[in-house]
Amino acid sequence: MIRHVILRALSKLLIPLIMLFALYVQFHGDYGPGGGFQAGVIFGAAIILYALMFGLEAAKRVFPPRVLEFFVAFGLLLYGGVGIEAILLGGNFLDYGHLAHEPVHGQHLGILLVELGVGITVAAVMASIFFLFAGRGRSDV
Repeated sequence: MIRHVILRALSKLLIPLIMLFALYVQFHGDYGPGGGFQAGVIFGAAIILYALMFGLEAAKRVFPPRVLEFFVAFGLLLYGGVGIEAILLGGNFLDYGHLAHEPVHGQHLGILLVELGVGITVAAVMASIFFLFAGRGRSDV
C-alpha cells in the first residue's frame, strides 16, 4: 500500500469532523433538512474514507464486519420496534402520537428513534457493501 503522508494526516483530522457532522445531521433532522438517511450516508462515507486511507484490513479491525451486521439488524429492529410499540399502545403502525403522555412528545420521540434506526442501518449497510466489494478477488480477505 502506498503511504500518502499528507492525505493520511488530513484524513486523521477530517474523519472525526465528518462523523461529528453526521451526528449533527442525525439529530438536527427533527427540525430541518437532514435526518437518518443523510446522516447514515455521511457516517458511512467516513468509514469508507478510513478504509481508503489506512487499508481494508485496518478498517475491518476498527469496524469489524460482524459488528456492522449487528448494526444493520439493530437499526431495522429499532425502526420496526417503534412501529410495533405504537400498535401495542393503541395506534397505527408508526403513529408516534401514542408513544408518550403528550402527542407532541410522542411525535418527537418517535421521529428521533425512527431516524436513528435508519441512520444506523444506512451507515452499516454502506460500510458492509464497501467491505464486500473492496475485498472481492482477494485471497487474503
